[in-house]
Amino acid sequence: MQHKNYRFFFILLSSLSIFSACQKVHDAPATSPVVTPPTTTPVASADDKLKDSVLFYTREIYLWYKQIPANFNPRTFADPDAIMKGIRPFSMEPGFPQPVDRFSFAMKQAEYNNFSSGIAGDFGFGAFFLFPSTDDLRVKSVERESPAGRAGVRRGWRIVKINGNSNISTSSSDLSFINTAIFNSNTTTFTFQKPDGTNVDITLNRASYQTHPVMVDSVYSVGSRKIGYMVFNSFLGDLPEFNTELSRVFNRFTSAGINDVIIDLRYNGGGYVSVAEQLSNYLAPSSANGSVMMTQQYNDKLTSFNSSKNFKKLGSLNLSRVFFIVGPSSASASELLINNLIPVMDVKLIGRSKTFGKPVGFFPQPVGDWFIFPVSFKTVNKNGESNYYNGFTPNSIVADGVDKDFGDLSESSLASAIKFITTGAFRLSSTPTYQEQPQITNGNLTLDKESFKGTIDNRK
Repeated sequence: MQHKNYRFFFILLSSLSIFSACQKVHDAPATSPVVTPPTTTPVASADDKLKDSVLFYTREIYLWYKQIPANFNPRTFADPDAIMKGIRPFSMEPGFPQPVDRFSFAMKQAEYNNFSSGIAGDFGFGAFFLFPSTDDLRVKSVERESPAGRAGVRRGWRIVKINGNSNISTSSSDLSFINTAIFNSNTTTFTFQKPDGTNVDITLNRASYQTHPVMVDSVYSVGSRKIGYMVFNSFLGDLPEFNTELSRVFNRFTSAGINDVIIDLRYNGGGYVSVAEQLSNYLAPSSANGSVMMTQQYNDKLTSFNSSKNFKKLGSLNLSRVFFIVGPSSASASELLINNLIPVMDVKLIGRSKTFGKPVGFFPQPVGDWFIFPVSFKTVNKNGESNYYNGFTPNSIVADGVDKDFGDLSESSLASAIKFITTGAFRLSSTPTYQEQPQITNGNLTLDKESFKGTIDNRK
């Protein structure tokens, strides 16, 4: 996909010259000369200069830069990431009682370069509690090249012991133990219960691996309908792989003669704007070609960088509607994709609750050996719709069937989408309405806090 090059800021920070005061000698007896001591200006440390530079750039590119107090002192923060978190409270937006920035962050450049290219370093799986139980912890997703993937761990397996400990629940102490064991340990032994009821002990060792955006792609024949299903796990990763995989999947859907597409974004925290544009172009109908897809809007200092993107239809599918499986982990570029398509086709959302709520983005701004990511632009669709800080509400509220593997037709979210495709209704009137339980919701939010949520424009 051809990328537009954005020229950005090349700002030269002038050095401070330190001048020594002239020494003044007063008339006095030779036996007791009086000399005024020289005055000196404290020299800023390299760490302080770095922090000052972080604030300098932030005051230029932050969407809410006017709200940062004049006396905001970056030197009181531990590092650039703490500074980014420190500016978040100054992001008041009309119509919202609380600051809307939950996103600005910073990361060492070396770490970001791995992260943004899809290189991870952990066990390679996540976990959620299964509704309505507060002690039924399930594997929610597995990266195929990760330690867990190579060991054969699958979504839907129940975690019954961790390092021999069977105290697994949504209590705060258990959640702390679970989080540490899964995300912050080098080695952990898990006892998994498989769908057939048998248990298996697997010891996982943290390792580096390449993530992949497409976890599952399937074609189903249900009644007279042909349905294409894709689990799209991230908009971050190896850009050539995105091109190859999206081309492969949509060629497969076209060859199969599919009538409807279901895109599973339930754990997709976002990533590159360019990938969201690419997927938008595959899903949009031919009638959208050439019309406005989205506009990026910067602060009032940088209005010359405001720009719009038009739809450039990819592939030969000509859909009138699309289904997205979503949840509170669906964020940023996932929501950008949804917002892009709402004006041009019928968009249906299925999931256990609203999406995350991030209509803004950033780009990597180098400062020293860090990249800082102050929120720098918001995205607006063809209809001028933006500011979805409260997220998108699903058309069908349904449990995350985390006891089933991706692609299982009995998995509750996928089953709900297919039911609508084949009958025109998401559920029978006699079916109880799914309602989140606070303990499970809070427990799963805790287990999800390690995941990235962001929209990154990687085009300079």
